Amino acid sequence: MYTLTIVPISGIARACAAAVAACVFWLAPAAQASSELRFNFTSQRQPGAVSVPWNDAQGAPLFDEARGFGFVSQTGAQPARTVHTAQIRSDGKGFFISEPRFMAENKFEGLHYNNFGMAFRIKAAPGAYAIRVRTTSDAQDTTVSVSGMQTSRLLGRVFWDAAELMPNHTRVVASGKEWSYRYVNGQPFIDIEIEPARPDTPVGMAEIVLTPIAPQARPAGVLPTIFTLGDSTVKSYTFDEAPMSGWGQVFDKLFDPARVRVVNYSMGGRSFRSAYSEGRLNDLLLAGHVGDIVMIQFGHNDESDDATRRFGRGATETMYEAMLTQVYLPAIRARGMVPVLVTPMSRVNGQMKPGEAYVNSFTRRRFPDLLKKLGAKHQVTVVDLNTRSVEYYNQSGVSAIRAMVMSIEAGETPGKTNDGSFANGHPANKIDGTHFKEALSKQYARIVATELARIGKAGDPVAAGMAALLKGEVREAIAAGDWSALQPEVANDIASGDGAYYRNQFEKLLQLGALRKDAGGNVNPAAVMQTHEFIEALCRLMGIPGASLPGHAGGPLSRAAMGAILADAYHARFADRPRYMTAYNGKTVVPGAPGYDPNLDMGAQGAMYYPLLRWKQLGDTDEVPARYADKLRDAYELGLIRSEDGIARGRMVNGRLLAPQALVSRAKAAKALYFMWVLAQPPKAENDLDQLENL
Repeated sequence: MYTLTIVPISGIARACAAAVAACVFWLAPAAQASSELRFNFTSQRQPGAVSVPWNDAQGAPLFDEARGFGFVSQTGAQPARTVHTAQIRSDGKGFFISEPRFMAENKFEGLHYNNFGMAFRIKAAPGAYAIRVRTTSDAQDTTVSVSGMQTSRLLGRVFWDAAELMPNHTRVVASGKEWSYRYVNGQPFIDIEIEPARPDTPVGMAEIVLTPIAPQARPAGVLPTIFTLGDSTVKSYTFDEAPMSGWGQVFDKLFDPARVRVVNYSMGGRSFRSAYSEGRLNDLLLAGHVGDIVMIQFGHNDESDDATRRFGRGATETMYEAMLTQVYLPAIRARGMVPVLVTPMSRVNGQMKPGEAYVNSFTRRRFPDLLKKLGAKHQVTVVDLNTRSVEYYNQSGVSAIRAMVMSIEAGETPGKTNDGSFANGHPANKIDGTHFKEALSKQYARIVATELARIGKAGDPVAAGMAALLKGEVREAIAAGDWSALQPEVANDIASGDGAYYRNQFEKLLQLGALRKDAGGNVNPAAVMQTHEFIEALCRLMGIPGASLPGHAGGPLSRAAMGAILADAYHARFADRPRYMTAYNGKTVVPGAPGYDPNLDMGAQGAMYYPLLRWKQLGDTDEVPARYADKLRDAYELGLIRSEDGIARGRMVNGRLLAPQALVSRAKAAKALYFMWVLAQPPKAENDLDQLENL
């Protein structure tokens, strides 16, 4: 029997838990075989290699558990992929196969296809391996993959984050007849899969070499790391996606940076299956050190109805459990790292009416309940964000929650989704209750941290160790149940009710110091904005001197005056039109294109940045004071000011009345100021205040 052996993982889990409880993120690496294992498929003997026998009567050897290797007819992927054994041949130079026809699902060719070929299974314990395959065919004719991974995603240069700060360091290298990859295995075997790129093209294997890679002990002076791995609700977003935010984007702000790093590997559209198949989990595990934490939240995209597709996102509950227990947990623990599960927050029903109660959205596939059950069974810390989210929704009320999810209206942001700009409202023509703004992502991060402290206090050593790494002021806020000192931007009169409509804008402007609360802790959204305050805020947000906006009288701000001020600020700040007005104007990102996020595909086509109605279609332009006429028209045609008549959250609609002489409330002024702030930011930079220069 030829088997690579690793020390059992249960001891690793217990030792890691004890280490975390003591806030000592170190663990002696698991003992792992140090010598390579080679399989020879040629007729020439290779010293030190296992010869894979060919039998003229029986053909290629099938997998045998006792022997520890052989070919299989179904891969161990989720779902399993059919491969062939009877068609395998040998010419003494290796084992090869040729396929006369392929399978591909119409319109989903990139997600569900099968070029068949063959798969050689090697019994190998969970752990990391350097894998090298020498093929009988050239790389251009051959697709080599390992245990259901998507090689096409691993060959090129890709980034794990939207801001492209985190490249994949574990790419597949394929040249000529040599293929190599570093892989973290969670199953008790590894499948080496060979597929032809074209029909009737022989492809095969001459040699496979597996070399164990020991877990990485943390070098002296290197901080421990908390990795977050999840979908769009955990992702770190760029400015061109504003105001969308994930809780993983703000989670790091709660921890002491002198004691721990927090690294977000999350991306929109991901599920247990897709984060594995694209190599995201693999790269994280090879980057981490013994004792590091891996926080995982999947469930939203796992609900997709594509569970039968080879590279789909969806999963049945059985597949969901298998990915967690047979792939993720063993692989994480084999690297000496510590898994922590986070149940996915409930989706928000955008059609809820005030007074109605929110309920858990996971009613068809009960992934949160399954995570809690599996966590208890496998002794994994579970943070129940799902239950806490529903509680928070009902405490806050429909008006407040709807304002914090992606309920976009015209003029709220120049950001975009796959389908083009948000500038005229949400391209999906609905209130998107899955995704949310920073005002809500901060609350989810607060809930997760609070839960860690709570279950840590109740005796969970992993949670207690993580909670001990929170900033002192965060621990104090949790103990007191009062976050007002940590989140001073949450004003009293925008936390609930109708005043919360522009809560996200107000909170960001307060964070930036562009607006201030009054002595009572209020921002007074219904009060009239004063012109001088608006100009001061705009100059601060756009980084332009006050002298750039001369000649504007003080007193209450009218819509005509606001439009003229916005036009002046725009021309003072920009020599050329920002990319928000060009690259994302009517451009639909299609599947397979860079930047495409399947989780944000709403089916719209080319949502435009510019106002849907031309200036001459407005019904009250004759009411514009003459001194503002040219600048107000300029601002309107640039998309800086829009009609507020008839617009609605979750709809792409513009009104026909500009109301130029109406006074501007502080809420509507905050909306315009936020729009201009986003417009002034580099689109592909991460939407993180820590990365911005001081204003």
